[in-house]
Amino acid sequence: GDASIEEGVFHESANFAKLSNLPVLFVCENNLYSVYTHINERQPQRLITSIPEAHGIPTVHCDGNDIEAVYTAALSALDKIRSQNGPFFLLLDTYRWREHCGPNFDNDLGYRSEQEFMEWKVKDPVEHYRRKLLTKKVITKEADLELIDNIQKEITAAFDFAKNSPFPDLETAINHVYA
Repeated sequence: GDASIEEGVFHESANFAKLSNLPVLFVCENNLYSVYTHINERQPQRLITSIPEAHGIPTVHCDGNDIEAVYTAALSALDKIRSQNGPFFLLLDTYRWREHCGPNFDNDLGYRSEQEFMEWKVKDPVEHYRRKLLTKKVITKEADLELIDNIQKEITAAFDFAKNSPFPDLETAINHVYA
C-alpha cells in the first residue's frame, strides 16, 4: 500500500531491482491511509510516483477502481518490463473499506468522514463493473444472480471445511519455513 513505500525496505528493493535490471512489477495500492493517518498528513508535498522515479524506475498511475484500466495498465507494464529488462511501478488509486486490520467497518473512529466514505463507496470496483456488464448485456440478471449464489455457496463450503477440519499437529508448524 501507499504507506509501505515509506519504509526502508521498499527503497532497498527498488534500488536493487533497478541496479540489477530485475523484471519486477511493483504494484502499489494507494488506499489513502496508513493505519489511521491520511496520505495528505504523511506526504503532503510529494507524489507517490516520485519515489520509484527517484530510483530510475518508470511508473504508471491509474484508477484502481476501474477494472479495465488496471488490466490495461498491468499489461502495458509487463510489456515494458519484458522489453526494457528492468522493474516497473504501477500505482493504483483505490479506497480502504474496512478497518486497518480486521473485517469490520471503523467509520466511528473519526479518522475519516462518512461523506468521504460514501463518495468512495459509489466507486466500488466490483459493483461498478457488475453494473457495466449488466448494462452492456454481457451478462444477464439471471446469470448474475446465479453467479452470486454460486460464489456464496463456495464461500460457505470453504468456511464449513475449515470449521470441520482438525487443527494441524504442532510438530508441523515450522514445515516449509526457511528463515
